[in-house]
Amino acid sequence: MGAGEPNRYKKITFWKEALDELLVTVFLESHEQAPEQIVLDMDTTDLPLHGKQEGRFFHGYYDNYCYLPLYVFCGEHVLCARLREANHDAAFGSLAEIERIVGQIRRAWPDVNIILRGDSGFCRNELMSWCERHRVDFVFGMARNQRLRKIIGAEMHTATQQWNQTGKPARVFSEFPYRTKKTKKGGWDCERRVAAKAEHIDGKENPRFVVTSLASEEWAAQALYEELYCARGDMENRIKEQFSLFADRVSAATMRANQMRLYLSAVAYILMSGLRRLGLSETELAQAQVSTIR
Repeated sequence: MGAGEPNRYKKITFWKEALDELLVTVFLESHEQAPEQIVLDMDTTDLPLHGKQEGRFFHGYYDNYCYLPLYVFCGEHVLCARLREANHDAAFGSLAEIERIVGQIRRAWPDVNIILRGDSGFCRNELMSWCERHRVDFVFGMARNQRLRKIIGAEMHTATQQWNQTGKPARVFSEFPYRTKKTKKGGWDCERRVAAKAEHIDGKENPRFVVTSLASEEWAAQALYEELYCARGDMENRIKEQFSLFADRVSAATMRANQMRLYLSAVAYILMSGLRRLGLSETELAQAQVSTIR
């Protein structure tokens, strides 16, 4: 999926690097002045395949042959729509995309504070270490394990007691320094701050963990989880809007052709988002979904 080249047998071609740059440029130009801080959200979604497309792979979690594109958003702005095969984990290729996006943003806004946000699929040492070296903060979900559960044992006991007394969901927040025991590939190369939610709900435990570079003076554990991390859920709505603009129409034979289709839906979304933000401001459709506006 490299640079586009004129071809007498193709009606449409594209230049990948130019389109990648365009998505970020439109985001930058939507601001009259540089903001003090932005939050970049990363997430993936599945695009089911029903033919013999290049790169098709059966994904056990989605129980289907699919592609697994990576999206990066800042609020309602789409900064990356990268088509990927599904035989990789969520974080595959994300570092290269973030490095490219952050570099372009910093050239325009050298002093902006950037927070990178994602679920546990992006909790990778390589990505966190890069952030720490390049003045990018992060907050990522963490997969639960027995060691983490043991660390919050006292908080979990307190939450369980509260639930037994009231019958209502009980949450106790805490934080602690943490480092993975593994030192080989995938292990953390330094100690990092982890915030935990010890929750008891519906008669069972529901612990959650996030790792962050943000200091507790800026974000206490509860606010970090409830106000900052959980706000990433809005990105799911932005991804759903891509489907309203036919992002799932990836029926062409090649990955390159289907990447072009993903770009077309992303650009259509940019136009609809701009209409919503500018043309529909102060109307009943200012916060409407793309499908409603269409």
